Amino acid sequence: MKKALIISADNFEDTELLVPYYRLSEEGFQVEVASVRKRKIKGKHGYQVKVTKTLEEVNTDDYDLLILPGGRAPATIRKETRALEIVKAFFRENKPVAAICHGPQILISAGLLEGRRATCYRTVAKELKDAGAKYEDREVVVDDNLITSRQPSDLPFFIKEIMKKLKV
Repeated sequence: MKKALIISADNFEDTELLVPYYRLSEEGFQVEVASVRKRKIKGKHGYQVKVTKTLEEVNTDDYDLLILPGGRAPATIRKETRALEIVKAFFRENKPVAAICHGPQILISAGLLEGRRATCYRTVAKELKDAGAKYEDREVVVDDNLITSRQPSDLPFFIKEIMKKLKV
């Protein structure tokens, strides 16, 4: 069975976590949500999601895809050393990494965007460029294993590219 990992925390952008979660589930993926602690995390608009693994429990070999939703959660996650180790492992193994909105902030903190084409929420664009990324203001940008989008309205494009990358 194919497996996907979503890393997030409280104050995630609800649709950016839930849309990929349910779309991948529809395709038969086992989708797990990892965070700092095993408990429910709450989105900006009130949706709650059960955390199935702590960051410490994650073994990247078990997953085919990593998703980093936006909202305010990436500000918390990017401070977690284990989260940065996880994203670096996905890049080392050239596995798909999909980050939307503020999600690329985690990749910035991990030092993974130098020379990469990417997009993000407009307020993060300067930080993305400062990290050495080639910023593009488009619905979705695909650069090898990296898929990035700007905001919830880009989710149809984001999901389409994730599915293409997974050959679903």
